[in-house]
Amino acid sequence: MNVLVDYETWVRGGSFVLALALSAVAERTWPVRDDARPAARQRINLALVAGNTALLRLAFPLLAVTLAFAVHARGGGLLGAVSWPAGVEVVLAVLALDATIYWQHRLLHVVPLLWPVHRVHHSDLAIDATTGVRFHPIEISLSMGLKLGAVAILGPDPAAVILFECLLSAGSLLTHADTALPPSADLLIRRVLVTPSMHRVHHSLRRDETDSNYGSVFSVWDRLFRSYCAASRLPERTMPVGLRVLRDPDALGLPALLVQPFRHLPDAGDPCDKNPSDA
Repeated sequence: MNVLVDYETWVRGGSFVLALALSAVAERTWPVRDDARPAARQRINLALVAGNTALLRLAFPLLAVTLAFAVHARGGGLLGAVSWPAGVEVVLAVLALDATIYWQHRLLHVVPLLWPVHRVHHSDLAIDATTGVRFHPIEISLSMGLKLGAVAILGPDPAAVILFECLLSAGSLLTHADTALPPSADLLIRRVLVTPSMHRVHHSLRRDETDSNYGSVFSVWDRLFRSYCAASRLPERTMPVGLRVLRDPDALGLPALLVQPFRHLPDAGDPCDKNPSDA
């Protein structure tokens, strides 16, 4: 685990670039929908991740890994109160952090005040790896605040936080990729990990399907908390994605996305709408 700590920047950056490259190759070699090619929307998604990265560096001088070093060094947090093997503590910390992100994601869907912020992610009219970095700056800030709180409570080994950050960022790219595993491999892998086909259901135009499969890395939380949906009612090749009232690409430019959380969109097919209808 020392290599994770000693080469944190390279490990995290390398995992992101590798996941992006693997996604790009898979999307071009084994596309599922082949509707994810418009360069304009991909540039917007990448602009969002670039801006969000800069925002985190400026607004959060203390990031999750830095806080983990501080808390772990003084033996703080829940894990600091026990003397378990380092490997066990790392596994528990990664699982706990992933469960935290699961519940964050779920609350973003069910709390009316939070949904408009997360709506930016779901407004993409196609789905590919770049959708995995399409988040509003407010959501990114809220997520970092939650992770800082979780790290302060857990007191994990910094290596566990670095490992989880790598899994989270790489997983977000890979699970949004416009590709799919062979059905038999998908069924086997999704017993443990979220797969592209499993997560694609979450981007369905149907509210009841959007309100499912919240997991980011491990699929166990959706099964445990009864939010698992095996497949969409429609074939994943033709399943409509996005939001009902945001179908005009001209209204989904970068400036529009930044102000979207502050707009009232009636009958948007929002997860908070309790009257779902078929796509």
